[in-house]
Amino acid sequence: MMELKRVLLVEDSPHDVELTLEALAEKNIANEVVVVRDGAEALDYLYRRGVFADRGEGNPAVILLDLKLPKITGLELLKKIRADEKLKLIPVVVLTSSREEEDLVNSYNLGVNAYVVKPLDFSEFVDAVRKLGIFWALINEPPPGCLRR
Repeated sequence: MMELKRVLLVEDSPHDVELTLEALAEKNIANEVVVVRDGAEALDYLYRRGVFADRGEGNPAVILLDLKLPKITGLELLKKIRADEKLKLIPVVVLTSSREEEDLVNSYNLGVNAYVVKPLDFSEFVDAVRKLGIFWALINEPPPGCLRR
């Protein structure tokens, strides 16, 4: 039996959070999905500070990252993650509504592992998230330190 892994969802839209959680839960893709609402809160989670100071060891198996976030944008967060030796190997998947070429190019230049535009159709959105979850949380072999201890 495969070990279920942790997913960090960085998303400020309550509607998209709900849809994403529903899609991941439907197939029992992750044993824990941690939701943070902005880039600053994501950094608190990753660095185990503030309300996340007592969280368990290890990094998530994947970060699902929206680009249009308050406080610290998704691109700024991605840049900080890739600049940190302890975080840079965490797979990051941009999950965004942005079809802007500049966002796509900047994301890949900063080292994103995948860039997925959120489908507008409900069933297509749920299906896309489900496929992402299956690959990144079940099939992909994450680097050491991403599994919960």
